[in-house]
Amino acid sequence: MKVLVTGAAGFIGHHVCRRLTATAECEVLGVDNLNDYYDVALKRARLARLADRENFRFVQADFADATAFHGIYDLCKPDYVVHLGAQAGVRYSLENPAAYVHSNLTGFTNVLEACRRRPPKHLVYASSSSVYGAGSQPPFAEDADTDRPLSFYGATKKSNELMAHSHAHLHGLAITGLRLFTVYGPWGRPDMAPILFARAICEGRPLQLFNHGKNLRDFTYIDDIVDGTLKVLLYPPADGRMAPGRVFNLGHHRPVETLLFVRMLEELLGRTAQVELVDAQPGDMFETCADLTRVQAAVGYAPKVPLEEGLRRFVAWFREYYGAG
Repeated sequence: MKVLVTGAAGFIGHHVCRRLTATAECEVLGVDNLNDYYDVALKRARLARLADRENFRFVQADFADATAFHGIYDLCKPDYVVHLGAQAGVRYSLENPAAYVHSNLTGFTNVLEACRRRPPKHLVYASSSSVYGAGSQPPFAEDADTDRPLSFYGATKKSNELMAHSHAHLHGLAITGLRLFTVYGPWGRPDMAPILFARAICEGRPLQLFNHGKNLRDFTYIDDIVDGTLKVLLYPPADGRMAPGRVFNLGHHRPVETLLFVRMLEELLGRTAQVELVDAQPGDMFETCADLTRVQAAVGYAPKVPLEEGLRRFVAWFREYYGAG
């Protein structure tokens, strides 16, 4: 079984590649452009954890380059595609929307077109809980109104779902989108809350909490996200035209206030945070919470790692990788 994974040097992508390559029956080709949105050394360190896997190969390329990506795809001839590559980050989309058009719109078009030309058994791609915007009521169900995302990042992910819908409907492709909810854990992105908060606490710097720390987030441990992604991958819709817009939530269904999240980090790190409570940030949602009814019924997905245990594992990795006391 051949699997092509985009975003292979990313947080979720590298964990997916490690799980897939744990079995000799699976050959994985990872694709990533190793851009400098955050420290490239972290991306290379993730790839180094895959270097000893004989059934893993890596190509540095930008899937938004149609010629390059189509050539890679045609040589790989994948049975399955896991598209996790994207320009991430809600707040950065306020500063550089062009980066999101490049990766999330042009890049995803290239992935869809490659799959149209040579259909895999299943294409699974990462959407986001950010598609739930104004008017959505938690817990968020997949059939809720997602026509008013609050960030440009969320708008591009909503666009991905519409693009996938049209390709599935027109070409019969088996495609599933995953609306991911606040993923955290070892080897996470440094622009996300866990590392931002942990570094500020360890370095004694002020830590700003937007909306006065009252935002609720459905923090989901990385292993649960990987489990859900691979369960969905192996259960494609029988006919893309019959289920052209299939999307599933992948979350934990236990939202936590960001202020409580910081207090839990304080206890695990043995240090006190210098918390600054500030007003809400444009583009942020007040609460995220995944309704898991649909994905549980379809593939039996159920998150297993409670926040207390997930944060303990995260802090152990954080201390080792960053040398934090």
